[in-house]
Amino acid sequence: MSEEGFEVKGAHEDELEHAGEGHGSKMTNQIAMFTAIIATVGAIFGYMGGATQADAGLFKNNAAIRKTEASNQWNYYQAKSSKQNLSELALNISPSSKAEFYQAEIARYKKEKEEIKAGAEKLEKESLEWDEKSDEQMHQHHRWAQATTALQISIALAAIALLTRKSWLQKAMMAMASLGVALGILAALHI
Repeated sequence: MSEEGFEVKGAHEDELEHAGEGHGSKMTNQIAMFTAIIATVGAIFGYMGGATQADAGLFKNNAAIRKTEASNQWNYYQAKSSKQNLSELALNISPSSKAEFYQAEIARYKKEKEEIKAGAEKLEKESLEWDEKSDEQMHQHHRWAQATTALQISIALAAIALLTRKSWLQKAMMAMASLGVALGILAALHI
């Protein structure tokens, strides 16, 4: 025996030592590369999910603004209707010398109400369009989130496959990654 003695290494220590030198097994290298690629794709999908969620919120806000503007227009329409009703009442109870004035007022209020009604209906239509855009963005956001989740599960399976060296886990990792990429494609295509 020498002064230094001898060293007994476990199989995992030998593997780690070789992996540190760039001599890891083919499976280890493949899974490491796969994990890096999937993590990058997952980061892009995560970004897209956040962007679509933010857009959905902005679109919903625009819908609420248009809805409020439409409500204001309908209130204005009601005020003009009240004034028209008062002019009609005044026409019936006032002297005939004032009839022409009140008839002109009634005609003016009718015309103003038509314009206000058209504006309110236009704003309501815009509100519905913004709501639909928001819903579309939220659907797309959910697709991005599903894709990101599938890729995260794939990365977790990759770590377990590295530790256990089970080929079925490597297949499951690939299947989850494929599902994640497919969901990402669906999100990109707005499906």
